Amino acid sequence: MRGVLVDSNVILDVLTEDRTWYQWSSSALEQCASESTLCINPVIYAEVSVRFHRIEDLEAALPGELFQRLHLPFEAAFLAAKAFVRYRQRGGVRASTLPNFFIGAHAAVSGLRLLTRDDRRYRSYFPRVRFVSPRALAGR
Repeated sequence: MRGVLVDSNVILDVLTEDRTWYQWSSSALEQCASESTLCINPVIYAEVSVRFHRIEDLEAALPGELFQRLHLPFEAAFLAAKAFVRYRQRGGVRASTLPNFFIGAHAAVSGLRLLTRDDRRYRSYFPRVRFVSPRALAGR
């Protein structure tokens, strides 16, 4: 599949019309949608759902015809846990980063590009993932 996994930060930037990131995120999302399939997984769905009180409103914001729902492969869960252990061994203290490792590992295991505005946290743990990000587009 030629797809791109869309990080929750990009979706939330668009839904909240974030002052700093709305323009970049909406343009990147539109560009990716024009050339490949936009994908989300249960972790991304859960992170975005925090902004909604009703599942019907969430479903309207993430329509199935625009965002293909993918299951999180068990191999990705294993890889995410190993990356999280490395993160903690390197001195990482935030327990809330585990969802990011699930997202990065899913992209790595499934061969998906990852659309995110914050690729730094992914790059050192998932070096084979191809990113669509401000840094990637700037050639860094």
